[in-house]
Amino acid sequence: MPFSDLSDELYELDAQGLLRHRRILESAQGVHVTVDGCDYLAFCSNDYLGLASHPGLIDAACRGAGQYGVGAGASHLIVGHSEAHHKLELALAEFLELPQALLFSTGYMANLGIVSALLGRNDVVLADKLNHASLNDAALLSRARFVRYSHLDLQHLEQALIGAKGRRKLVVTDAVFSMDGDVAPVPELLALCERYDAYLMVDDAHGFGVLGEHGRGILEHFNVQSPRIVYMATLGKAAGVFGAFVAGNDALIQTLIQRARTYIYTTAFPPLLATALLASLHLFREEGWRRAHLRELIAYLKAHLHMERWPLLPSDTPIQPLMIGGNQEAVQLAEALRMQGILVPAIRPPTVPKGQARLRISLSAAHSKEDVRRLCEALNEIEKNA
Repeated sequence: MPFSDLSDELYELDAQGLLRHRRILESAQGVHVTVDGCDYLAFCSNDYLGLASHPGLIDAACRGAGQYGVGAGASHLIVGHSEAHHKLELALAEFLELPQALLFSTGYMANLGIVSALLGRNDVVLADKLNHASLNDAALLSRARFVRYSHLDLQHLEQALIGAKGRRKLVVTDAVFSMDGDVAPVPELLALCERYDAYLMVDDAHGFGVLGEHGRGILEHFNVQSPRIVYMATLGKAAGVFGAFVAGNDALIQTLIQRARTYIYTTAFPPLLATALLASLHLFREEGWRRAHLRELIAYLKAHLHMERWPLLPSDTPIQPLMIGGNQEAVQLAEALRMQGILVPAIRPPTVPKGQARLRISLSAAHSKEDVRRLCEALNEIEKNA
């Protein structure tokens, strides 16, 4: 039978508790959703500020569709770079207080484009072992020498930098690690890059809009700026829409326009989304209460979730991982919550290391304390009866 080997591999995944299944979302994204015909309280999405269904963003998108149509129709370098895209790039650079910004269609494409444009066979990329898969794929695609250092281990990184020989050295890291919720020590990483003449690329997918007094992300959180920093963030998480961007000095942005293949050889994302994202930036500035409320919910969860068998990992971000260990046990716990009308995803290898399956609780400013209380009570009761 054709592809019988694929069927065997799928059977083995199922036996290991690693087979994934898609659910069908039948409502707008939010903390109360309809999935596969049932209503749930959800702790699943990266919509950290609760903007994905915000009326202001919907109105802006409709206005954008009326002015610019639905599709961009071409790549940025042909005739797809609309006025809306241009305004958004200027607004992002101003918001971050960086010289320029450049839009990409997704964070995955941004990471692939940035690293492969900056590095080649004679260069070195040094990466945290728990970086997002897109950064690992980017390093491999660049054909640079690929060195991975132990998670958040500055001593290991320094030794790797000492031994790194190449035309250009680039340290790449998540800002907020998507499965653990911990934060990269950016000031210390930057100091090492300055000492050993390397550049620092920060993927702030889960920090942009959330960290910092004004939501400017990891750089504001640590109050750092440097021409050595290549800053990337996504626009489909806290910003509530879609896309990604890189920000930095003029030479960096112009180099990416000329060399980043994932920017050059793809259609620009719809300009109506750029108009919605301009509305997101406005809300970042005007509604700081969203970040304040999110911090309150994080503290409430940590204070009221009393788990001994399944501990929370230390995290002060909206990503709150509950460590389970076994794949099947993680799936069973997620199912027990689902039966109570609560959705929390079970995260298993290869997304996380073997033996470190977990429930990934994602908090949103759209959650209420009552929502979080309900989750805590459900988990505490499940552990009590386990």
